[in-house]
Amino acid sequence: MALNNPIDFQPIFQAVRQAARLCQIVQEHHLVSSEKGGHEPVTIADYGSQAILGRAISISFPDDAVIAEENGGQFMELVPDAERAEVVRLLNMILEIPVTQVDVVRWLDHGHKQESKRTWVIDPIDGTKGFLALRNYVIAAGLLIDKKPAGGVIGSPAYPGGGLLFHAQGGAAFRQPLDGGAVKRIRVSENNTASTIRALESVEKSHANHERMERVREVAGLGGSSLQHIDSMEKYARIAAGDAELYLRLPRLNSTRPFMIWDHAAGAALVQAAGGMVTDLDGSALDFSYGRTLPNKGIIVSNGHIHAQILDAIGRVLAEG
Repeated sequence: MALNNPIDFQPIFQAVRQAARLCQIVQEHHLVSSEKGGHEPVTIADYGSQAILGRAISISFPDDAVIAEENGGQFMELVPDAERAEVVRLLNMILEIPVTQVDVVRWLDHGHKQESKRTWVIDPIDGTKGFLALRNYVIAAGLLIDKKPAGGVIGSPAYPGGGLLFHAQGGAAFRQPLDGGAVKRIRVSENNTASTIRALESVEKSHANHERMERVREVAGLGGSSLQHIDSMEKYARIAAGDAELYLRLPRLNSTRPFMIWDHAAGAALVQAAGGMVTDLDGSALDFSYGRTLPNKGIIVSNGHIHAQILDAIGRVLAEG
């Protein structure tokens, strides 16, 4: 979906870069986590990163709605006093302005109760377990217009070969070094040769049915394809950049774990702008109109050239029971 009125993403680029700097400092000096609902880990970097993005949106897009993973009440209730003070200190240092705890809560909650044609979907650290383990993680800000992915920014500090900043805008996708540099347009790979397909899956076994996804690849004739397990929406970025061709997310049998929109909004916009496809298991589009969760049954992300055979394989595997 192209933007009818192009948006200046520069404030979001700057915020993602600032958030990446904060994340690096936390990894080097403060790598501890707590748990929120559902035993999901959360770190002071999650709160600091979201505060930076919330502040940027409040300044540059004050009337836009925001859906984000963290919130101010959680920050006040779950984070010990010393760690809240450390978030404030880090934000003072990185933003180079006076910051108070009240500011942090306000930025964390900015736009959460607003209704707007445009909605920013924020995941301050997608792949927190990967972040904690010093693996892959991203900082993501997706943009929905009329509840459909229309643009977004993904900062990937641990991208192979060096940190990259990806963005989708106006129906095109781009990347540049995370610390600044030349912008390059990207497109998905045209590869459809079974033996050279590069497939991606989540690291966390609780996130998907890895055995069934292996069966899908076999039925699709991709049993000899390479497979890599990585954290976060970096999987979307790799497909958009032509560095992989397939990402499957089939839930475990009887799973009640919902798909959260902040895990997919920016990535879906990026892949689609790069010429790829993002669908449910039946080929329908992901539905971002339900608020914080997706009602979809599974997710297929591909370069588009192998999408039909994956859909066919999934149908056959699901029929097996």
